[in-house]
Amino acid sequence: MPKKTIRTRTPEMKKLASRVISCTLCPRLVEYRQQVGESAPRRFRGDEYWSKPLPGFGDPAAKLLVLGLAPAAHGGNRTGRVFTGDATARFLMRGLFDAGFASQPTSDRTNDGLALRDAYLTAAVKCAPPANRPSGEELSNCLPYLFEEFRLMPSARAILTLGRLAFDAYRRYLEEEKRIDTGSLVFRHGALFRFGDKAPGMYVSYHPSPRNTQTGLLTMRMFSDILDRIKEDLAGG
Repeated sequence: MPKKTIRTRTPEMKKLASRVISCTLCPRLVEYRQQVGESAPRRFRGDEYWSKPLPGFGDPAAKLLVLGLAPAAHGGNRTGRVFTGDATARFLMRGLFDAGFASQPTSDRTNDGLALRDAYLTAAVKCAPPANRPSGEELSNCLPYLFEEFRLMPSARAILTLGRLAFDAYRRYLEEEKRIDTGSLVFRHGALFRFGDKAPGMYVSYHPSPRNTQTGLLTMRMFSDILDRIKEDLAGG
């Protein structure tokens, strides 16, 4: 893996991030993300919640883009950085660190020193949704932001989709932006779909939420196997 670490967004990404953060297209999500911060559980009382949409985070020249579902109510929605401050973040960052994509195995807060190496993290939906379930309309409202992130990352060669919603979001990008027929693609953990020079390949994983990791549906070994395969493919050109 390359040793360089890039921590800043490009000017185009900064403009996109500003638009994402100021978005109020989905009234239900606006109300929920604010309500969560106002009624925080005891362990987070006193924390100042971000309570706004979240842009992506990481190396803008990355070859690996990790795509999740949405910020967690008391994770990214609290801390102000995607995949930060909750159990999902702990699992994901442990795997990325072991694979050489992250500078440390934890992602606790925005000023914790974490830097990503040749990896970029984002979510299909930019606001925390109730019960982690955005509506179809809410997803459609967010997809233009996601599609623009893809366009601003021409170096990306691998998309790791975490869960079915992320899988479906990337499928829509392939269909709507790349005109690729995805009718034969089926969600299955460990699957790999290649599209030649048309688009980055898609690597499929279960989402690393506690519901999956604590029940053994997704283990660190299973997740590491996917990351190892991505590393090998990226190294092989």
